[in-house]
Amino acid sequence: MWEDLEVTLEKLADGKSKEKPSQDKLGFGQHFTDHMFLMKWNRENGWHDAKICPYGDFTLDPAAVVFHYGQAIFEGMKAYKGDGGQVYLFRPEDNFERMNSSAIRMCMPRIPVDQVLKSLKALLYLEKNWIPESEGASLYIRPTMIGTEPFLGVRPSAEYYFYIILSPVGAYYSEGFNPTKIYVSDEHVRAVKGGVGNVKTAGNYAASLYTSELAKKEGYTQVLWLDACEHKYIEEVGTSNIFFMIGDELVTPPLEGSILGGITRNSVLKLAESWGVKTVEREIAIDEVLAATEDGSLKEAFGTGTAAVISPVGELFYKDKAYSINNGETGELSRRLFDELQDIQGGRREDPFNWVVRVG
Repeated sequence: MWEDLEVTLEKLADGKSKEKPSQDKLGFGQHFTDHMFLMKWNRENGWHDAKICPYGDFTLDPAAVVFHYGQAIFEGMKAYKGDGGQVYLFRPEDNFERMNSSAIRMCMPRIPVDQVLKSLKALLYLEKNWIPESEGASLYIRPTMIGTEPFLGVRPSAEYYFYIILSPVGAYYSEGFNPTKIYVSDEHVRAVKGGVGNVKTAGNYAASLYTSELAKKEGYTQVLWLDACEHKYIEEVGTSNIFFMIGDELVTPPLEGSILGGITRNSVLKLAESWGVKTVEREIAIDEVLAATEDGSLKEAFGTGTAAVISPVGELFYKDKAYSINNGETGELSRRLFDELQDIQGGRREDPFNWVVRVG
């Protein structure tokens, strides 16, 4: 039973930690800590064999389900080190609950949120010296579940691994907090309503790679995705949710089955509303946004997500024409949201929503 899940600790065989990277050269997702969390699931035992163990390779059968039928889901969250070395997590229960929503959609077992959160805290306590302290840096947390049963045939796996790996990271984009240039795709799509675009499954990201590479070749950082039916309504930007400040309204597309409900997206909506900003979740056409750039009513645009937190957008490129947003500069609301969220996450500012979880 979940309540009886015991977690063992396997320390490094030689007792030697990896060499830690310089905090000014972290990049994103390039370095990994000494330890990881791992547990297994099967129909007979449920979740079992939970342990914190040295970071290392898996041995999987070539017929494992994850390789052939894509049963793989994951989450992304961060740990922050505040004053006095206190470690903080930001809305981790929400990430794990969202992972359970992904698991249900992908016919995978749900994880025991309370037990996994306790295990994550223990892992972070063990690896706390890996959490960077430089401005804008953090420890990225990647919980992942994969189907491991070896067979060839389309059905859910009867065996799974769930694991958590940790990576010290700097800024997600090379531009840092400077506005990014975004390529609008009217040919390829990210997801369709009724599909799996609203859950965090690995195949969604694989499907985005081709168009993302096309955008990069043209000098653009990410892709702005339009809906799959009409290629008209805006959905997401890259791997992030998207916001537009049009007139006095902060507009973002609604969650209607093809868009991932971001934890940062929800945080932005709540924070902006608490400041008296009018927030609206509605369909927004690319033509409306481009018209707003030309008549001056589009004041700013930004993406939201765990990796970059807030990512200002300075330019959209659509049908061979570039459209500047706010003269390519970071907007006032983008900056305020970025600063406030970072301060809350790092324990430097009052947390009116009780989002922050301390790691003992």
